[in-house]
Amino acid sequence: MSDSTASARRSPADAIEADYVIVGAGSAGCVLANRLSASGKYSVLLLEAGPQDRNIWIHVPLGYGKLFKEKSVNWMYETEPEPGLNDRKVFQPRGKVLGGSSSINGLLYVRGQHEDYDRWRQLGNAGWGYDDVLPYFKKAENQTRGPDDYHGVGGPLPVSDSRCPDPLSEAFIAAAAQTGLPVNNDFNGATQEGAGWFQTTTKGGRRASTARAYLRPALKNGHGNLRVETDAPAQRLVFEGKRAVGVQFKQHGQVKTAFARKEVLVSSGAYNSPQLLQLSGVGPADLLRQHGIDVLLDAPGVGADLQDHMQVRMVMECPQKITLNDFVNNPVRRMMMGLQYAAFRKGPLTYAAGTTGAFFKTDPRMASPDIQIHFLPFSTDKMGEKLHPFSGYSASVCQLRPESRGSLKIKSADPSMPPEIRINYLATETDRTANVEGLKILRNILNAPAMKPFITREVEPGPGTVTDEDWLAYCRKRGSTVYHPTSTCRMGSDARAVVDQRLRVRGLEGLRVIDASIMPDLMSGNTNAPVIMIAEKASDMILEDAR
Repeated sequence: MSDSTASARRSPADAIEADYVIVGAGSAGCVLANRLSASGKYSVLLLEAGPQDRNIWIHVPLGYGKLFKEKSVNWMYETEPEPGLNDRKVFQPRGKVLGGSSSINGLLYVRGQHEDYDRWRQLGNAGWGYDDVLPYFKKAENQTRGPDDYHGVGGPLPVSDSRCPDPLSEAFIAAAAQTGLPVNNDFNGATQEGAGWFQTTTKGGRRASTARAYLRPALKNGHGNLRVETDAPAQRLVFEGKRAVGVQFKQHGQVKTAFARKEVLVSSGAYNSPQLLQLSGVGPADLLRQHGIDVLLDAPGVGADLQDHMQVRMVMECPQKITLNDFVNNPVRRMMMGLQYAAFRKGPLTYAAGTTGAFFKTDPRMASPDIQIHFLPFSTDKMGEKLHPFSGYSASVCQLRPESRGSLKIKSADPSMPPEIRINYLATETDRTANVEGLKILRNILNAPAMKPFITREVEPGPGTVTDEDWLAYCRKRGSTVYHPTSTCRMGSDARAVVDQRLRVRGLEGLRVIDASIMPDLMSGNTNAPVIMIAEKASDMILEDAR
């Protein structure tokens, strides 16, 4: 620790102190802030790089389309050229605002498969099997359908059914059933396989980000022991020897230091958490030296093992003017849609990034589904861009457990420089085969009898796509992210694991990482609900250790 940092520690005028300093007010950070401050016993400081969540489109479910390219609340990252996707760079939106990515995501509440968590436990992470994590999913949840063996009520996070059932989404479920898939009314219940409606993290037609569900109630609890600083990006962690004692952050052009009496908790997400560790001297030694950073801990796993879900969309033209395209592209219908939402919090403005969907196996020998379908009653070339001028809808294939792994590396010792992101989509034969087979099954569903009244033509990839080679070429041309990066600070007990099963950074003290980066591998579904569960479980572990 340098003399200047030591003197800053002695001079409280420009430093802040709390028992726990949390870096990142996202899906995990807001949960931690709520749970650690709840008793009034501990002081908590929450640092967020972005602003408060005042942008109106954050709170309207369909508003995620307006936030894809909104720099004020979005890190706007992109990958390096991806070899498996014709050397295209893939846009990677991440939340930079109170609530983090839970403020800009597609709102789907999907936990993944029971087998995902049992696999984590089998990898040596005791306490992370499905039976261990289910109580934390239930603790977080306020399920509008009521409690049962798999669901809880009374938790901070509202989980709701669709407020805008539409004939296209209904037809998709019926079509999937006609191809042999079971109808599944609860993807988060006994089993995931089948077709059905997605539930969303919404309440009364409004988005329930973790800022809204967890942080606001915590700030109102009256203890006065929770402090939130926005527009405060972390620069690096402060260490005394091998113990993390604080965080250096920048606010309004001024560098400040926050000191933690107990622990520093890094919850900056799968990209920013490993970036912060590397900037602080914790990471692959060669990479750190290359950028002139003193090596505190040679940890080759920091930034390694990056995984993400890829999606490939099919687009259909509809003979009936019932798609969102028809509402948005018609001034009168667009105004009526806005009025319906303003008055009743219902209608197409409540659409999530998938109304209905399906989970299925591309090979019947598999133990559990390897493909997820997101069905959408609208169509566009790219998410966040204009909807097509024709009546259109789309459905995307997402391979649930890709084998491909990539990396995240800093490009500079400057904290404001975006990191180098390489995901390596479609790097393995398994991944290529799964996407091709998944698309072939999706085409069968979209051509089943229940969908016939809603098809004028297949716009993309089009009837000329027939062979496996054609389908793979289409995947390379159109494949993109489903926005689920994970595993860059992986939990485990092997040499490359970054955190242990209590999410403490191995080889250091006073430091934990708590977010999607700790997942040993990608789970089979959308990542927001699992991240909230991880933070709920971590909160209990932190409070246990404090006692």
